[in-house]
Amino acid sequence: MRSGVRLGIDPGDARIGVASSDPSGFLATPVETVRSGGGDVRRIAQLVEELGAVEVVVGLPLSLNGSEGPAADKARALAGRLARRVAPVPVRLCDERLTTVSAESILREQGRRGAKRRAVVDQAAAVLILQTALDTERSSGQAPGEIVEVTDE
Repeated sequence: MRSGVRLGIDPGDARIGVASSDPSGFLATPVETVRSGGGDVRRIAQLVEELGAVEVVVGLPLSLNGSEGPAADKARALAGRLARRVAPVPVRLCDERLTTVSAESILREQGRRGAKRRAVVDQAAAVLILQTALDTERSSGQAPGEIVEVTDE
């Protein structure tokens, strides 16, 4: 298992959930929710620097059959902008099917309702994305997902 803090990103149209791992790459925890749109990549890049992240894992929302739709296109675009901004820190895309649904279920079970749940569901989804990536790497010995190539666009 590679060492170093990693960030997990749950991209969304309105909000972006952010989580981080401990330096050993064992446990993911929530960090904050960033408003999507102007300044979102700048804020995530600040978190990469502040936390000393060695990698960023962006959730790729695939459909249940594994195909990519408009949400996956948006996640890829965000990951590309982020990769250009934080280079040479690598950015990876990892399958995030059903993480938001799972996060909402967990929060409901904890008794969080309405606005309180909406305020943290994106962070909880980012935790699930990152924790899955960490667990996958620990069990397989391979970095998860696909690396985002930095382009000059």
